[in-house]
Amino acid sequence: MLAQLILIVRRSYQMHRKVGLAVLIAGPLLVATTAMLAVRSAHKGVVSGEGDFMIIQNTMATLELGLLIFLAFLLKNRRKLHGSLLLSTTILFMGIALFFALTSFVPPFRTGNFDPTFDGFKLAGTAGQVTCLAVGFLFFIRDPKNGWPFLAAGFCFPFNDAIYSLLTSLGLIDPLTKIVGSMSQTLTFIAAFALLFSLLAATALPRRATISGSPVGVVRPNA
Repeated sequence: MLAQLILIVRRSYQMHRKVGLAVLIAGPLLVATTAMLAVRSAHKGVVSGEGDFMIIQNTMATLELGLLIFLAFLLKNRRKLHGSLLLSTTILFMGIALFFALTSFVPPFRTGNFDPTFDGFKLAGTAGQVTCLAVGFLFFIRDPKNGWPFLAAGFCFPFNDAIYSLLTSLGLIDPLTKIVGSMSQTLTFIAAFALLFSLLAATALPRRATISGSPVGVVRPNA
Protein backbone atom coordinates (compact mmCIF):
# COMPACT_ATOMS: atom_id res chain seq x y z
CA MET A 1 0.00 0.00 0.00
CA LEU A 2 2.85 2.37 0.79
CA ALA A 3 4.43 1.63 -2.59
CA GLN A 4 1.14 2.33 -4.32
CA LEU A 5 0.72 5.64 -2.51
CA ILE A 6 4.21 6.69 -3.55
CA LEU A 7 3.47 5.80 -7.17
CA ILE A 8 0.28 7.86 -7.10
CA VAL A 9 2.11 10.87 -5.64
CA ARG A 10 4.70 10.54 -8.43
CA ARG A 11 1.88 10.21 -11.00
CA SER A 12 3.26 6.85 -12.13
CA TYR A 13 -0.20 5.59 -12.99
CA GLN A 14 0.86 2.84 -15.41
CA MET A 15 3.22 1.35 -12.84
CA HIS A 16 0.50 1.75 -10.20
CA ARG A 17 -1.81 -0.41 -12.32
CA LYS A 18 0.84 -3.05 -12.85
CA VAL A 19 1.74 -3.24 -9.17
CA GLY A 20 -1.96 -3.34 -8.35
CA LEU A 21 -2.26 -6.66 -10.12
CA ALA A 22 -0.26 -8.15 -7.23
CA VAL A 23 -3.44 -7.79 -5.15
CA LEU A 24 -4.93 -10.51 -7.36
CA ILE A 25 -2.76 -12.89 -5.35
CA ALA A 26 -2.12 -10.96 -2.14
CA GLY A 27 -5.81 -10.17 -1.52
CA PRO A 28 -7.13 -13.74 -1.83
CA LEU A 29 -4.10 -15.04 0.07
CA LEU A 30 -4.83 -12.67 2.96
CA VAL A 31 -8.54 -13.48 3.07
CA ALA A 32 -7.92 -17.21 2.75
CA THR A 33 -5.47 -17.06 5.65
CA THR A 34 -7.93 -15.23 7.92
CA ALA A 35 -10.64 -17.72 6.97
CA MET A 36 -8.36 -20.64 7.84
CA LEU A 37 -7.42 -19.05 11.16
CA ALA A 38 -11.11 -18.49 11.97
CA VAL A 39 -11.72 -22.21 11.47
CA ARG A 40 -8.67 -23.07 13.56
CA SER A 41 -9.80 -20.81 16.41
CA ALA A 42 -13.30 -22.34 16.39
CA HIS A 43 -11.83 -25.87 16.33
CA LYS A 44 -9.66 -25.13 19.37
CA GLY A 45 -12.72 -23.77 21.17
CA VAL A 46 -14.72 -26.91 20.43
CA VAL A 47 -11.90 -29.27 21.47
CA SER A 48 -11.22 -27.39 24.71
CA GLY A 49 -14.91 -27.12 25.52
CA GLU A 50 -14.48 -23.42 26.27
CA GLY A 51 -16.06 -22.19 23.05
CA ASP A 52 -14.75 -19.37 20.91
CA PHE A 53 -15.75 -15.87 22.02
CA MET A 54 -14.12 -14.51 18.84
CA ILE A 55 -16.16 -16.70 16.49
CA ILE A 56 -18.25 -13.84 15.07
CA GLN A 57 -15.43 -11.30 14.91
CA ASN A 58 -13.16 -13.82 13.18
CA THR A 59 -15.77 -15.00 10.69
CA MET A 60 -17.33 -11.63 9.91
CA ALA A 61 -14.01 -9.79 9.69
CA THR A 62 -12.93 -12.30 7.03
CA LEU A 63 -16.08 -11.62 5.00
CA GLU A 64 -15.79 -7.86 5.49
CA LEU A 65 -12.14 -7.85 4.43
CA GLY A 66 -12.98 -9.77 1.26
CA LEU A 67 -15.88 -7.43 0.52
CA LEU A 68 -13.75 -4.30 0.85
CA ILE A 69 -11.07 -5.70 -1.47
CA PHE A 70 -13.67 -6.81 -4.02
CA LEU A 71 -15.41 -3.42 -4.00
CA ALA A 72 -12.04 -1.71 -4.45
CA PHE A 73 -11.51 -3.67 -7.68
CA LEU A 74 -15.10 -3.33 -8.80
CA LEU A 75 -14.95 0.47 -8.41
CA LYS A 76 -11.36 0.88 -9.61
CA ASN A 77 -12.32 3.53 -12.15
CA ARG A 78 -13.35 5.85 -9.31
CA ARG A 79 -9.80 6.41 -8.20
CA LYS A 80 -10.30 8.12 -4.86
CA LEU A 81 -12.96 5.66 -3.75
CA HIS A 82 -10.82 2.76 -5.01
CA GLY A 83 -7.93 3.96 -2.84
CA SER A 84 -10.16 4.51 0.18
CA LEU A 85 -11.60 1.00 -0.04
CA LEU A 86 -8.17 -0.60 -0.12
CA LEU A 87 -6.73 1.61 2.63
CA SER A 88 -9.79 1.07 4.83
CA THR A 89 -8.78 -2.59 5.22
CA THR A 90 -5.98 -1.38 7.48
CA ILE A 91 -8.60 -0.30 10.02
CA LEU A 92 -9.73 -3.90 10.40
CA PHE A 93 -6.20 -5.03 11.14
CA MET A 94 -5.57 -2.03 13.38
CA GLY A 95 -8.52 -2.99 15.57
CA ILE A 96 -7.41 -6.62 15.82
CA ALA A 97 -3.78 -5.68 16.49
CA LEU A 98 -4.76 -3.16 19.16
CA PHE A 99 -6.95 -5.71 20.96
CA PHE A 100 -4.20 -8.32 21.18
CA ALA A 101 -1.51 -5.74 21.98
CA LEU A 102 -3.51 -4.43 24.94
CA THR A 103 -4.41 -7.85 26.32
CA SER A 104 -0.88 -9.18 25.85
CA PHE A 105 1.37 -6.32 26.91
CA VAL A 106 -0.65 -3.87 29.04
CA PRO A 107 -1.23 -5.27 32.57
CA PRO A 108 -4.46 -3.32 33.32
CA PHE A 109 -6.15 -5.09 30.39
CA ARG A 110 -5.32 -8.57 31.64
CA THR A 111 -8.42 -10.09 33.15
CA GLY A 112 -8.22 -10.92 36.84
CA ASN A 113 -4.92 -9.20 37.65
CA PHE A 114 -6.43 -6.69 40.05
CA ASP A 115 -10.08 -7.56 40.30
CA PRO A 116 -11.56 -11.01 39.57
CA THR A 117 -14.67 -9.36 38.16
CA PHE A 118 -12.69 -7.07 35.84
CA ASP A 119 -13.17 -8.00 32.17
CA GLY A 120 -9.96 -6.84 30.52
CA PHE A 121 -10.80 -8.50 27.22
CA LYS A 122 -14.06 -6.59 26.93
CA LEU A 123 -12.36 -3.30 27.82
CA ALA A 124 -9.59 -3.94 25.27
CA GLY A 125 -12.20 -4.71 22.63
CA THR A 126 -14.04 -1.50 23.45
CA ALA A 127 -10.81 0.50 23.26
CA GLY A 128 -10.06 -1.00 19.85
CA GLN A 129 -13.55 -0.29 18.57
CA VAL A 130 -13.54 3.32 19.76
CA THR A 131 -10.13 3.89 18.19
CA CYS A 132 -11.21 2.43 14.85
CA LEU A 133 -14.42 4.46 14.83
CA ALA A 134 -12.50 7.65 15.65
CA VAL A 135 -10.00 7.08 12.84
CA GLY A 136 -12.77 6.17 10.41
CA PHE A 137 -14.77 9.26 11.35
CA LEU A 138 -11.77 11.54 10.80
CA PHE A 139 -11.27 10.18 7.28
CA PHE A 140 -15.00 10.45 6.62
CA ILE A 141 -15.36 14.11 7.61
CA ARG A 142 -12.27 14.92 5.55
CA ASP A 143 -13.97 13.60 2.39
CA PRO A 144 -17.51 12.24 2.93
CA LYS A 145 -17.92 11.28 -0.73
CA ASN A 146 -14.88 9.02 -0.84
CA GLY A 147 -14.05 8.51 2.84
CA TRP A 148 -17.09 6.46 3.86
CA PRO A 149 -15.21 3.11 3.52
CA PHE A 150 -13.06 4.07 6.52
CA LEU A 151 -16.14 4.75 8.62
CA ALA A 152 -17.78 1.55 7.38
CA ALA A 153 -14.67 -0.45 8.33
CA GLY A 154 -14.69 1.17 11.77
CA PHE A 155 -18.32 0.16 12.28
CA CYS A 156 -17.56 -3.48 11.44
CA PHE A 157 -16.47 -4.36 14.98
CA PRO A 158 -19.52 -3.02 16.86
CA PHE A 159 -21.72 -4.49 14.13
CA ASN A 160 -20.10 -7.88 14.66
CA ASP A 161 -20.57 -7.55 18.41
CA ALA A 162 -24.27 -6.87 17.85
CA ILE A 163 -24.52 -10.07 15.79
CA TYR A 164 -22.71 -11.97 18.56
CA SER A 165 -25.15 -10.66 21.17
CA LEU A 166 -28.14 -11.58 19.00
CA LEU A 167 -26.92 -15.11 18.31
CA THR A 168 -26.04 -15.56 21.98
CA SER A 169 -29.56 -14.62 23.01
CA LEU A 170 -30.89 -17.16 20.52
CA GLY A 171 -28.53 -19.87 21.77
CA LEU A 172 -26.84 -20.22 18.38
CA ILE A 173 -23.22 -19.39 19.22
CA ASP A 174 -22.25 -22.91 20.29
CA PRO A 175 -23.84 -24.60 17.23
CA LEU A 176 -22.15 -22.05 14.96
CA THR A 177 -18.80 -22.66 16.63
CA LYS A 178 -19.17 -26.42 16.13
CA ILE A 179 -20.05 -25.97 12.45
CA VAL A 180 -17.11 -23.66 11.76
CA GLY A 181 -14.75 -25.74 13.89
CA SER A 182 -15.66 -28.91 12.00
CA MET A 183 -14.61 -27.45 8.66
CA SER A 184 -11.34 -28.46 7.03
CA GLN A 185 -8.73 -25.73 7.38
CA THR A 186 -7.08 -26.70 4.10
CA LEU A 187 -10.32 -26.78 2.10
CA THR A 188 -11.43 -23.51 3.68
CA PHE A 189 -8.18 -21.87 2.60
CA ILE A 190 -8.47 -23.20 -0.96
CA ALA A 191 -12.15 -22.29 -1.32
CA ALA A 192 -11.72 -18.77 0.06
CA PHE A 193 -8.70 -18.12 -2.15
CA ALA A 194 -10.40 -19.46 -5.29
CA LEU A 195 -13.61 -17.50 -4.71
CA LEU A 196 -12.00 -14.11 -4.15
CA PHE A 197 -9.41 -14.66 -6.87
CA SER A 198 -12.20 -15.41 -9.35
CA LEU A 199 -14.11 -12.28 -8.36
CA LEU A 200 -11.04 -10.05 -8.57
CA ALA A 201 -9.89 -11.56 -11.85
CA ALA A 202 -13.31 -10.94 -13.38
CA THR A 203 -12.94 -7.22 -12.70
CA ALA A 204 -9.18 -6.73 -13.13
CA LEU A 205 -8.00 -8.77 -16.10
CA PRO A 206 -8.21 -7.31 -19.62
CA ARG A 207 -11.42 -7.95 -21.51
CA ARG A 208 -11.86 -8.64 -25.19
CA ALA A 209 -14.56 -6.98 -27.24
CA THR A 210 -16.33 -8.72 -30.10
CA ILE A 211 -17.86 -7.53 -33.36
CA SER A 212 -20.21 -10.02 -35.02
CA GLY A 213 -18.83 -12.72 -32.78
CA SER A 214 -15.18 -12.08 -33.64
CA PRO A 215 -12.70 -10.82 -31.02
CA VAL A 216 -11.19 -7.44 -31.91
CA GLY A 217 -8.75 -7.00 -29.06
CA VAL A 218 -8.50 -5.65 -25.57
CA VAL A 219 -10.89 -2.87 -24.69
CA ARG A 220 -8.86 -1.50 -21.80
CA PRO A 221 -6.30 -2.75 -19.30
CA ASN A 222 -7.99 -3.06 -15.94
CA ALA A 223 -5.85 -3.09 -12.81
